[in-house]
Amino acid sequence: MTCSAARSSDRAPPVTGARTLPPIRLAAFDVDGVLTDGGLYYSGGGDAMKVFGVRDGMGIRLLQEAGIEVAIITSRKAPMVEARAADLGIRNLQQGVKDKASAFAGLLSALAVAPEASAFMGDDLVDLPAFRLCGFAVTVADAPAVLKRHARHVTRARGGHGAVREFCELLLHRQGMLAARTRCFLGNTAG
Repeated sequence: MTCSAARSSDRAPPVTGARTLPPIRLAAFDVDGVLTDGGLYYSGGGDAMKVFGVRDGMGIRLLQEAGIEVAIITSRKAPMVEARAADLGIRNLQQGVKDKASAFAGLLSALAVAPEASAFMGDDLVDLPAFRLCGFAVTVADAPAVLKRHARHVTRARGGHGAVREFCELLLHRQGMLAARTRCFLGNTAG
């Protein structure tokens, strides 16, 4: 589907502590506390469960359709994360990562993406090393204060409650692609 260009009248959400957003080619996400609410849910049988937001998934799909590579880098390992990544078509999934900086650096190298053209969204101390490598560090509203101090943007939404979608829309808007992506869903009748 061919989409029309973004309108100059569209307003961008504010970017905390930054006037401009560099062109982003790679967006990487933590899972617990970012793609989920950070809660660990266990069934009576001891099975672990996670809840992923459908709207966050749509935000990720919008990034992918705009040509932005998406990755997941998480410290924990869970089969439902693999299933969610597969459902969203995320090819770059790294679970059980102890050193997120090394994992992120390896991903940048493998994809030939300059650090300044990358974003990382995390919510806790283990994400700080990746923050230092990326061009645009983002955290969630309910992150610890230290993460907020090191992030270039703090979402209004909490992790697992629309923070990923908010970030995806911010990124697409700042790169002039949100209005066009939205009009794709309206078809040719959009004015």
